[in-house]
Amino acid sequence: MKLIGKIAGHIYFVLGMLLFVATMLIVVIPIWLTSLLPEPKRAKVMHPIFRLWMNVYMPLVGCPVFRKGKEHFKKGENYVVVTNHNSLVDVPVSSPWIPGPNKTLAKIEMARIPIFGVIYKAGSILVDRKDETSRRKSFTDMQEALEMGLHLCLYPEGTRNKSSQPIQRFYDGAFITAIKAQKPIVPGVIFNTGRILPHDKKLWARPLPIRFHFLAPVPTQGMTLDDLPALKEKVHRLMTDYYLANK
Repeated sequence: MKLIGKIAGHIYFVLGMLLFVATMLIVVIPIWLTSLLPEPKRAKVMHPIFRLWMNVYMPLVGCPVFRKGKEHFKKGENYVVVTNHNSLVDVPVSSPWIPGPNKTLAKIEMARIPIFGVIYKAGSILVDRKDETSRRKSFTDMQEALEMGLHLCLYPEGTRNKSSQPIQRFYDGAFITAIKAQKPIVPGVIFNTGRILPHDKKLWARPLPIRFHFLAPVPTQGMTLDDLPALKEKVHRLMTDYYLANK
């Protein structure tokens, strides 16, 4: 049975990638055309395209996404949305399913992939983590996105969770950004993506439903950078407790 499961997982992975490429080729032209628009109009037009794409692709590969907590997003307000990060599957789940146009911080290396890089770059604020100038610019770009009324989608763990902890420790960036902009933080908890595409298996995956739950906003109004450690710890505790209670 283990051998059958291993083979089935490899076949599913290949089929899933083929379907991803096939659907990507359908949306790449409209996304490229939309990328020529100025912000924030670009993000407002592009978000429904991303959402439609993933609304087709994710159920097609047996991984439908179910959201909870959309009511926490109030009309006319924008937020810094922070989510846990267990798998590459988080990328097509998080940004498209956030209620409203948003920008996400993304590694510049992925933007160099042919064709996919066009899509990746169009919806992202790119950062070269090895370059101090690029890192500083990314903070400026995130502040500008919030000022334009867009949400931010950030992974405060910094990278995929390959540890035994339910959620890794958080870096400061997302919380510095929220405090400086005086924007509320919406914690988002994603379930099952680490089981769909495990980090310890090569070219292997399996279909499972995905749950994406938004928790109540954590206000930052009146906070200064002196409040950063407590804010970061509060959000980490909220997300960890929720993850453990609902996994």
